[in-house]
Amino acid sequence: MSEQAILRTAGRFFRKLRPRARVAVSELPLTIIVGGLVIAAPSLWPGLLQNWVFVTGVVLHGILFLGCLLIPWERLEPKASLAIPILDLLALCFTRNGAFSVIPGLTVLSVFPVIWLAASGMLSRTSLILSFAGPFLIALPTLLAHLPNPTASDISSVLLLPLMMFAVALSIRLAGSYARLQERRVKHRDRALRQLLAASRERETLLQTILDTIDVGIVAIDSKGETLLVNNQQKAFLGLADPTGSAPSDGDRLVFGQDRHTPLPPEKDPVKRAVQGETYSDYLLWFGTGTEQRAISTAARGMSNDVDGGFGGAVVFYRDLTDVVNALAAKDELVANVSHEFGGPLTAILGNLDIVMRNAPELEAGTRRGLEVAERNAERLRVLVQDLLSSAASVESVQLRRTDLAGLVENSLGSARAQADAANVGLVADVPAPLWADADPLRLGQALDNLVSNAIKYSPGGGLVSVSATRDEGWVRLEVRDTGMGMTEDEAARIFTRFFRTPAARQASIPGVGLGLSITKSIVERHGGSITCSSRPGKGSTFTVALPAGNGAGDPDVRPQSLN
Repeated sequence: MSEQAILRTAGRFFRKLRPRARVAVSELPLTIIVGGLVIAAPSLWPGLLQNWVFVTGVVLHGILFLGCLLIPWERLEPKASLAIPILDLLALCFTRNGAFSVIPGLTVLSVFPVIWLAASGMLSRTSLILSFAGPFLIALPTLLAHLPNPTASDISSVLLLPLMMFAVALSIRLAGSYARLQERRVKHRDRALRQLLAASRERETLLQTILDTIDVGIVAIDSKGETLLVNNQQKAFLGLADPTGSAPSDGDRLVFGQDRHTPLPPEKDPVKRAVQGETYSDYLLWFGTGTEQRAISTAARGMSNDVDGGFGGAVVFYRDLTDVVNALAAKDELVANVSHEFGGPLTAILGNLDIVMRNAPELEAGTRRGLEVAERNAERLRVLVQDLLSSAASVESVQLRRTDLAGLVENSLGSARAQADAANVGLVADVPAPLWADADPLRLGQALDNLVSNAIKYSPGGGLVSVSATRDEGWVRLEVRDTGMGMTEDEAARIFTRFFRTPAARQASIPGVGLGLSITKSIVERHGGSITCSSRPGKGSTFTVALPAGNGAGDPDVRPQSLN
C-alpha cells in the first residue's frame, strides 16, 4: 500500500473517532514515550526518578493524558482541545530540563505538540509562534545555566531546533491549507456533479413521461443493437406480437408482412434493419392475429458517433395505422363497386353508339362528329373504369405458385410488340431461363405489362426498352429500363402515387390517368417485394422490382398459397 493510501486510510479512521477519543489518540504518542522513559529510568538512568523537576514533568504528562480521557471535549469548542499541546510544551520544559544531564535530546519531543497545533488548522498565527517559542523556552534554561560560556550544543538547541520546529509547523500549515483547498474544490465539484445528476434525472424523467404519453412506439438502440429505451406504447405493440411473453426470438413473434399471413423473416425485423444502418420509413407490418391484429408502420433514423462520425445507434418508430389501412380498404371496395356499376351502362352506351354510326350512313357531318366525340369520351371513361377496377383488384388476394418469370417477361414483350413497333421503340430482353420465383402469374404479368407499356409510351420518337433480370441472396430483381423523357428526383419519388402524372407527360399529351404504376406497386408489395424508380430528365427511367425467390431454386411444382 502506498504512503498516500495509508495517509488517506488513517485520515478516514481519525475522522470517524469521537472528539474525546480523537484528543486522546493525538496525545497518546507523547504519553507512550514519556511512559517508556519512566519505565527504563531505574535500569538505565539511576537517580533520574529522584529529580523533582523530571518527576514534575512526568506528572504533568500523566495529568494531561487523563484530561484527554475525562474532559467532555464534545461539549466544548474545537479550539479548547488545543490547550493540551500548549500545556505539553510546558510539561516538556520540566521533563527535558530535569533529565538534561543524562538525556540531553528530549527537546525533540516538542515535535508532537508542534505537529498537533499545526495540523489542527486553528490558531494559525499562535501555532506558528508557539512552534518556535515552545522549543526555544524549553532549551533556554540550559543555556542560561552555562553562561557566560555556553556550549555549541546549548546554542544549537536554542536556535537550530526551534527553527526546525517552526519549519515543520509552517510546512504542515501549508500542506494543510493546500489539502483544505483541494477538499473545498472536490466538495464544490461534487456538489456541481450532484446538481447536474439531479437535473439529468429530472430531464430523463420528463423525457420518459413525454415518450410514455405519445401514441407512437419508440425504441432506441446503440451501435451494438442493445436496447437503450422503450416507451409504454412500444411495450403494448410488443405485447401484441408476443402475448405470452415467452417468445425466445424475434422469429417466433406474431409479426407478419403486408399480406398479414406470412411471418416476417428475422433479417427483416425493423430493429435488425436499423442495426445494419438502414434508414427507412413507411415499412408496414402486421402485429398479432385475429381480430386483435394491428397494422404498424415503422421508420428508422440513424445516429452518428461523436468520436468518428460512424454508426452510433438508431431510433425506431412504430405507429398504429390500422384505422387508416381499414379506411383505405373500404375506399378501394367502394371504388371497385362503383366502377363495376359503371361498366354495364358504358358498355350499353358504346354498343348503341357503334350501331347508330354503322347503320345510319346518311347522318349529317355535324351529327356524326358529335357521335364520334361521344364515343371517344365514353371509351376514355371505360378505360378509366377498367383502371379503377384493376387498382381495387390489386389489393385483393394473390395466389402464389412456382412461376417461371422468364416466361412472363417473354409474354409481356410479345404483347407489347405492336405498341413498340407503332412508336418506333426497340424491345430487348436479358433474362436467364428458367427463372423461378413464388408469384401469381396473372397479377405479376399485369404488373410487367404496365411497366413495359409505360416505358414504350414515355419514349416518344423512338428509343429502346430493355428488360433484364438477376437472382442473388434469395431475391429476384427485374429491371425495366427506357431511354425516354425521364423525370426529376421529386417526380420519381411520387410516381407511384395514384393519379400522379408528370408535367412533361401532360404537356406532351401522352394518354393516361396515373393509375398504372400505383397498381403495379400494390401488386409487387402483395408478393412481399418492393419497386423503386431512378430517373433523370432526358436520360430515361429505370424501374427495379425485387421479389422473394422462394425456397426452391428450380422446382416448378405448383404450390398454391393464398395471401389475403
